[in-house]
Amino acid sequence: MHTQTDTTLVLGATGKTGRRVAQRLTDRGMPVRLGSRAGSPPFDWNDRSTWAPVLDGVSRAYISYYPDIAVPGAVETVGTFADLAVRRGASRLVLLAGRGEAEAERAEEAVRDSGADLTIVRATWFAQNFSEGFMRDAILSGVLALPAGDTPEPFVDADDIADVAVAALTDDRHIGRLYELTGPRALTFAAAAAEISRASGRDVRYQPVSLDEFAAGMSAQGLPADVVSLVRYLFSEVLDGRNSHTTDGVQRALGRTPRDFRDYARDAAASGAWTVDTRVAA
Repeated sequence: MHTQTDTTLVLGATGKTGRRVAQRLTDRGMPVRLGSRAGSPPFDWNDRSTWAPVLDGVSRAYISYYPDIAVPGAVETVGTFADLAVRRGASRLVLLAGRGEAEAERAEEAVRDSGADLTIVRATWFAQNFSEGFMRDAILSGVLALPAGDTPEPFVDADDIADVAVAALTDDRHIGRLYELTGPRALTFAAAAAEISRASGRDVRYQPVSLDEFAAGMSAQGLPADVVSLVRYLFSEVLDGRNSHTTDGVQRALGRTPRDFRDYARDAAASGAWTVDTRVAA
């Protein structure tokens, strides 16, 4: 038997959106369980024996799948977890999904089939990929070399995603809703690099490269094959113009406009995201 409380489980609690969701809930004084391999109890998507313990006493959950909900096997895994969550009393679920990804939409259906009181948060590329993700090192080098061509993308701020997720977790008005989240305008990666350059004072330029060249570079840096495969998928299929239009998801969920990329770049620069600490430890 397990005791039901008002605890919220946040999966991906150390990730870009998960840690923001967890912090917002904590700031509200709400009990939060951090779902990660370092959590207590620990959670691992690849170890199903960790699933039931982390759901004990949980009434709602934010589901973020690593490395991406579109990777092979994610549909079955996420659907099975959602079934277990509902059976154990965590019937209020908020699922982070990817925009324009067929596999992500199948995962959405799998979670919906669990019978959960579900809200889907379908997000475009995160602005924070430039400051907290795999593109940060490229920004620091001054050359953002990507196989993105001149396709525009309406980058969404992870803070907006977290705000929508928390609203969905705490307000029943969002049950059954699907929010497709973007920023207020679409930028090419060259334009994004220029915004970051202006905000940070660094000389950052965009350099288009072929997908094969980019993937080979990632492999040479020692990145796992599944991550390289995921990036191939994202740049070859998802970043093909299908997601270039903006949406009103943030406005519908929160009653306000989404944060602009320029504001993100300004705040990231002010936080020191693109500052290299050259001090030598004593």
